[in-house]
Amino acid sequence: MAAVEENSAGAGLRTGAGTGSAELDRRFANVRAAMAEHALDGLVVAGSEYSGFEGAVTYLSGFQIVHRYAYVVVPPERDPFVVFPAEARYVGEHGTALIEQRFDPHPGAAIVAYARDARWRRIGVYGLDYVMTVRDYRPLEGFEIVPFDVEFDLARAVKSEAELVSVRDSVRINRRGFEIWADAYAPGRTAAEVMAVAEEYFIAEGCGRLTMNMVLTAPGRSGVALPEFKIARKEEVLGDFVLPSLEVAGPGMHWVEVSRAVAAQGTPLSEDTKAMAEAYDEYFEAAKTAMRAGASCHDVHVAVSKGFSDRGYHLGHVTGHSIGMTMIEFPKVGEGVETELRENMVLSMHPHAIAANGEDCLYMQDTWLVTAEGGVPLAGLPMEIVVRGD
Repeated sequence: MAAVEENSAGAGLRTGAGTGSAELDRRFANVRAAMAEHALDGLVVAGSEYSGFEGAVTYLSGFQIVHRYAYVVVPPERDPFVVFPAEARYVGEHGTALIEQRFDPHPGAAIVAYARDARWRRIGVYGLDYVMTVRDYRPLEGFEIVPFDVEFDLARAVKSEAELVSVRDSVRINRRGFEIWADAYAPGRTAAEVMAVAEEYFIAEGCGRLTMNMVLTAPGRSGVALPEFKIARKEEVLGDFVLPSLEVAGPGMHWVEVSRAVAAQGTPLSEDTKAMAEAYDEYFEAAKTAMRAGASCHDVHVAVSKGFSDRGYHLGHVTGHSIGMTMIEFPKVGEGVETELRENMVLSMHPHAIAANGEDCLYMQDTWLVTAEGGVPLAGLPMEIVVRGD
C-alpha cells in the first residue's frame, strides 16, 4: 500500500500509486462524473496565485502554486496532467505534485494540441471568467467552450474524512488566531498592530500566505462599526467596537472563517447593534436545524436571515457559501439558490447585517459542517460580542 505523505499541499494524499491515492482518485471520480453528466470531452481546471484561485489546482494535483498559474487537464479516461508556463519551473515545490507535470511557453497552445489529438470538441473550463489568462483562452477558439465553475465546485463540495481533518485543523488555527486578536485589541491601538499579532500566529501554524484578514471599524464613533471592509493598516486607529474579519487556510489548504465582534469594556452599543446581536443569536440557533442534508440553500437563507429581515435589516454580503481549497465556492447560501445540501458539505456563514441608515453593521463568521440532523459550528465559539479590557 502507498504511504501517506504528510505535506502541506497534499492534505493527506497518498503517493506512489496511479494518480496518487484513494483520496485523489475519489476527487477525479467526482469530477469525471460531472463531466459525463454535462457531456464534456475534456476539462481544463485553471488556478492562479495572482487571483487567489490556486486551490483548484491543488485539489486535483497536490501542488500549491507559489507564483504564476497552472492548468490541470482532465481527460475522461486517460491520466490527467498539469500544465505550467515555462517560466514557472522553479516557483513552487514541484516534488509535491502527484500527477504528471508539463511545462510550455504557451500553456493554452499546448492544451489545444492535446485536445485536437484526442479529438475533443466540447471542453469545460473552470475559471473561465476570473482565472484563465487571455493568451491561453485565445487558442481555444474553434472548440465549444463550457463554463464549468458551478459544476466543478459542486463536484468537490462534499468533503472526505481526510479533507475534514484539514478543515478542522484550519478551524483550530482560525479560532486561536481570533482569540489572540481579541487579546491584543485595545482602543487606540492600530489595526496593523493588532492584526500583526494574529498574523504571526497564523504564519507560525503553517498558513503561509493563505490569509485574508480585514477589519470593519467606525473611526471617531462609539458603539458602531461601518459596513466597509478595510485592510488592517497602521493608519487605522481602532475605536471601542471593531469587527475583525478573519479568513485563513491551514497547512492542508482548506479555507475557513471564524470571528466575533469585539468591544471595549463599558462600551454603550447602538440600539441597532444590540438588535442585530439578537438576530445573530436567532440565526445561530436556526442554522443548527435548517442546515441539514436535503435542505435547499434558499431554505437555509430564509431561515437564518429571518431575524434580520423581521427587524428591518438587510444583508450586504452573501449570507454564506461553500468553502474549501478556494475561499468562496458554489453553492452560495442565498435567495433563489435551489441547490440541495449534502452531508459533509462545509459552509462559511457570515450574515452582513446593515441598518436602514446604511451605517450600523454587525458581521461575525463561522464555519459549519452539514449533517443529516443539521448544521454543526466547528469552532465551538459562543455567539456573542466579545468584551475586552478592565
